[in-house]
Amino acid sequence: MKKKITLEYTLNSSPKILYPRLSTPGGLSEWFADDVNVNSNVYTFIWEGQEYKADVVQKKENKYIRFRWHDAEDQEACCFEFRINVDELTDDVALIITDFVEEEDQQDAIDLWNSQVAKLKHVLGL
Repeated sequence: MKKKITLEYTLNSSPKILYPRLSTPGGLSEWFADDVNVNSNVYTFIWEGQEYKADVVQKKENKYIRFRWHDAEDQEACCFEFRINVDELTDDVALIITDFVEEEDQQDAIDLWNSQVAKLKHVLGL
């Protein structure tokens, strides 16, 4: 059974700059995958020559995008989401990542997300 994890990263960037890096093939290939292609609503993520397909199931510009993996067995735990949260008082921008992982893989998944977000910060010049 997969476990839901939610990670939050404060990024000193505007949603208008951040969102394309979460939702476009060019932006995602800068930090998330080796390469990303999109055909209609199907994104193909490529890591080390392996292709993984996902549909965009929900999105709202400059707010969030949710993907659903094609090969997932569990329809509930087959998604990952990038959400941009702007604090109303401080204007701090946070990237909130929701993912589903096997319990024994939780720490590896968190480490991987930390590494990926470090790349994203670098791409954003943070």
